[in-house]
Amino acid sequence: MDSHHDDPRLTGEHLRSIDAPTGTVTLVGVVHDHPASAFRVRTAVADRAPDVLALELPPLSLPLFERYAEDTRTPPAFGGEASAAIQAASTDRVVGVDGPTLPFLRRLAAALYREGGSMGTVRGVLGGLTSVAKNALRCRLAASIAALTSVRLEVDSPVSYAVDRTDSPERQAESERAQIARARAVMDTFEPSRATSFGDDVRETHMVDRLADLRGEGDVVAVVGRHHLDRVAEGLSERMGGDADSDR
Repeated sequence: MDSHHDDPRLTGEHLRSIDAPTGTVTLVGVVHDHPASAFRVRTAVADRAPDVLALELPPLSLPLFERYAEDTRTPPAFGGEASAAIQAASTDRVVGVDGPTLPFLRRLAAALYREGGSMGTVRGVLGGLTSVAKNALRCRLAASIAALTSVRLEVDSPVSYAVDRTDSPERQAESERAQIARARAVMDTFEPSRATSFGDDVRETHMVDRLADLRGEGDVVAVVGRHHLDRVAEGLSERMGGDADSDR
């Protein structure tokens, strides 16, 4: 991304690159629906032209975001950074690397068994999983309806911010940094529940395994939530025997 080296939305704090003989995995950290994040993924995907585009989405949800990416507007009006990444991709190999999937559920069940956690933790984990699964099914249904009709359904209302894509790169970057700082402050003040942290651990391990497998197909660009970025990068570095370098 040398041609954009002065753009504050593309700093190394949001990008990690892990090299292996079979391919490079570039992780792009995002704040959901933020215009700076949408710009970052569009730029990373267009510049790197990966063999595989991986998104932090359940595979069930992916067809809806592919429909959103067919928008003639750039970036697409719906689907946030995920549809923006798909629209910018030159590859047809686009995959969702989040749960729920059967391998993810097997991993979750095994982890719960090993954990031997309280019933409260189990209920919390299963409650969160149920919510995610219902949303993924709604996305798949909306994609099916869109494929059969001219109706385009928006499953989730986009998050709104005080800036949009027409604002300067500096304002967008400042807004995004402030959003990340607020999220971190909340996490520092309020310890996440064991169910939440447990669920994140399983999701991140699952994403690491999926991305490690996908790099066998060539170069990968993976779009992940900013709060997952460092842990997924560390896990991939351990799996692939490389360093998780900040990229620019």
